[in-house]
Amino acid sequence: MTKMLTVENVELYYDHIYALKNVSIDLDEGEIVALIGANGAGKSSILRAITGLNPIRSGAIHFMGERLDGKGAAEIVSGGISMAPEGRRVFPYMSVKDNLLMGAFTRSDKTEIKQTLEQVLERFPRLRERYSQQASTLSGGEQQMMVIGRALMAKPRLLLLDEPSLGIAPKLVQDIARAIVAISRDENVTVLLVEQNSRMALSISNRAYALSTGSVVLSGYSKDLKDDDRIKAAYLGGEV
Repeated sequence: MTKMLTVENVELYYDHIYALKNVSIDLDEGEIVALIGANGAGKSSILRAITGLNPIRSGAIHFMGERLDGKGAAEIVSGGISMAPEGRRVFPYMSVKDNLLMGAFTRSDKTEIKQTLEQVLERFPRLRERYSQQASTLSGGEQQMMVIGRALMAKPRLLLLDEPSLGIAPKLVQDIARAIVAISRDENVTVLLVEQNSRMALSISNRAYALSTGSVVLSGYSKDLKDDDRIKAAYLGGEV
């Protein structure tokens, strides 16, 4: 069976400093796969390589059997990949409604866009309550829900999430974690999750890759990695 996504021996540099060194990962359709590791380990760089935001130096990226690297960001979104970026990146003076609709910029089917918008509002009821408010008036957790919803407005087959728990209150982290699982399950969306919150990431993902200084150092099923002493010591504070 063809993998949905393969990242093969990818190297990526920022100027002359490498961010990814011979990195290979893959995802099957319907999986939630986590990328865990410390800040600067290369997790977000993988997402930037996949979305075309930074060109790779060598290696190859394939999505649904087609070569992805070298394509522009808009073409990649139209092809079925959408990302909720780190730090939320909202349009602060636009309403929640207009922020969400920005995610559908590659689509022209107004009826289906309206249906997707309704699905997002059902998924995140807080956004319906704040539908006409400026995005800047939302809490950090509400903004994160909105950014995930905006990414879903593109109707992706693959959803990339970059640090969705960053700076979020613990209770809302749980809500967002549950929403990620539900999105994957109910909408048949494959998820690549970048997280420093390794405990949360391993609890909701099928498989995971641990990165350090731009390389994959461990990989496997998340339930097994939670019990791996190396993962416990490095990412889970010595306990599960």
